[in-house]
Amino acid sequence: MSTGAGGDAGVFKRPESVLVVVYDGAGNVLLLRRRQPNWFWQSVTGSLRWHETPREAAARELFEETGLRAGAGLADWGHSLTFPIVPPWKARYAPGVHTNREHWFGLRLPTRRMVRIDPREHREYRWLPLPVAWQRSSSWTNRKALERLYRPGSS
Repeated sequence: MSTGAGGDAGVFKRPESVLVVVYDGAGNVLLLRRRQPNWFWQSVTGSLRWHETPREAAARELFEETGLRAGAGLADWGHSLTFPIVPPWKARYAPGVHTNREHWFGLRLPTRRMVRIDPREHREYRWLPLPVAWQRSSSWTNRKALERLYRPGSS
């Protein structure tokens, strides 16, 4: 079996990822705008390396994508879901792999913080009120995760 990138030998990505919702005490959510596609807004996300646990990947991705350290505040939401891998990304995975499992985490901060994004991966970031973040989020799984904090139609 081939293994994934990020210091591991091999060529295929592990079909398992994390989504980390970063939010503050005032009801704002951090969203990142990807470089490609440039219209795609999302929470912190990333694939697990072959040797990582979901918690380790969540802490690593959080730091890589925002410069924030998770510490004890990183909460495992105890939820994961499986979704189909879209055709443009299938070549990254081993032949016969058609789905990815995404694990959800949250990080509640007392107040909004400035973050440091990697300009090779993201164009910008914004702290948005929960209803706006839910609407702007490009991924259905991200919107489902935000529904843990916000119920559409309730405000």
